[in-house]
Amino acid sequence: MSATPLAEALLRGVAANPAAPSEVLLRLLAPAGRPAWPVLCGQRALPPDVVEAVLAHPESAVRRAFARSRCAAPEQRGRLADDPEAFVRISLASGPRPRLGPPEPLPDAVLAALLTARDGDHPGEQRFTAGEIAEELEFSGQIPQAFRRALLTHPHPALRAKATGLWLWLAPEQRAALLADPDEAVAAAARRRDRELDPAAMEADLPDRDGHTRNMLLVNYAVSHTVAERCLAERRNLWSLAANPHTPAAAVARLARDPDPKVRERVAARADLDPPLLAELAEDPDEAVRLRALVQPLPRTWPQRSAIDRVRGCGTACGARSTAECVGPVPEMVREPETAWYAACADSPHPLLRRVAATCRLLPEEVVHRLAADPEPDVRHLLALNHPLAPPAAVLDAFLALPRRRPYLLTLPRLPRTGLAHLLGHQDAEVRALAAGDPALPAPPTALLTDPDGPVRRAAAANPLLAPAVLDALLDGPDPDAAEGAAANPGLPAARLHALLDRCG
Repeated sequence: MSATPLAEALLRGVAANPAAPSEVLLRLLAPAGRPAWPVLCGQRALPPDVVEAVLAHPESAVRRAFARSRCAAPEQRGRLADDPEAFVRISLASGPRPRLGPPEPLPDAVLAALLTARDGDHPGEQRFTAGEIAEELEFSGQIPQAFRRALLTHPHPALRAKATGLWLWLAPEQRAALLADPDEAVAAAARRRDRELDPAAMEADLPDRDGHTRNMLLVNYAVSHTVAERCLAERRNLWSLAANPHTPAAAVARLARDPDPKVRERVAARADLDPPLLAELAEDPDEAVRLRALVQPLPRTWPQRSAIDRVRGCGTACGARSTAECVGPVPEMVREPETAWYAACADSPHPLLRRVAATCRLLPEEVVHRLAADPEPDVRHLLALNHPLAPPAAVLDAFLALPRRRPYLLTLPRLPRTGLAHLLGHQDAEVRALAAGDPALPAPPTALLTDPDGPVRRAAAANPLLAPAVLDALLDGPDPDAAEGAAANPGLPAARLHALLDRCG
């Protein structure tokens, strides 16, 4: 058979088949198996011998697909850090695709190798520089904060220089150590970063034109009285000033009485408010301002403010059906609040703080079970998206309620794959597809083999309850979706899978 749509569907199905033995999967690495490579190398776990064949494959497309696999262990993917092809290395650095949620971090040794690589380390023409690959890694989410903090004392000076990127979060003694580093490149990087806490330097660096750089400086860096007064006089960047931990107290007091409620709400979230100013904001005429002032009593910390903001700041305005659908699985912050604070939030009468608690992956099991029974759906759904111990029923409920988060939820082992017969007739095709794959249904899902939605037909055809005669008819039939699902059916014996590959050339 030539590379027709049906042949390509069969190849993809065999590649996805969880029961396919190594000798079948290895055949797909031949050039004629190219249509199956994205599935084989990027969308399923592989036996060890197949992993070795993929890592040594002469085609960079195979290695690139594996470098971006969400199903491969970081230790397996990390072996491509020294691949001769820059395209493969940058695929590894950019992280798994599609980006559904926070990826697993790469091993420390792999991170160090990618971040300290130099141009010229690999012979031949390279399409990306070592710096571009390192930059891709920086934004991939694969570097855990523990690794970043450990760079402060790393023996490699290039990595100690990267530790200066945490400047605003470092303790004074840590900054002093970097400023006094025996390596001049590290000390120079520290001096450049030290300008972030120098109000005069920030004033000199502040561009007059509105844009990302100006806003970043006014949100994060030390603010001089002159800059604050100018912004207040011109009514520019007031939200940024209200959020900045370094804004002078006199300016904060004026911002707390600004006519714009968005500015006052931002002030009400600050961790450095004095009690009289907080009490004033708690009686603000704007409901959002009052809420932000009252939801968290003093004392507060800036990491707590950030943890609340990443939930509070994401509502239905982003086009999602709910806050949980908009927030999704949250990435790690540079500085997370203590787990005990999250646990205390779980006991709050305010649903916002319970939603915040539900984003913490480290909550103890008894708190998890309490939040899983919370009366507010967003609390339960955020828990399902973020905690590895969320009950399966809560994960299934989130799958039904959050269409935008279904691709991520499908990657979670706690999403139920059985007991789904009641969903076979669901109006949503994605839900029917999940139910169609249930291997414990009381009867094979034959009615869904003619479903109008292709993914539903694929899922039904892959159900191991189907009889061999039905699978044979699907494999020989005209529908590529049903044929692909049938080729992925774990009920097919190895000999039948080999025969399908023979048939596909």
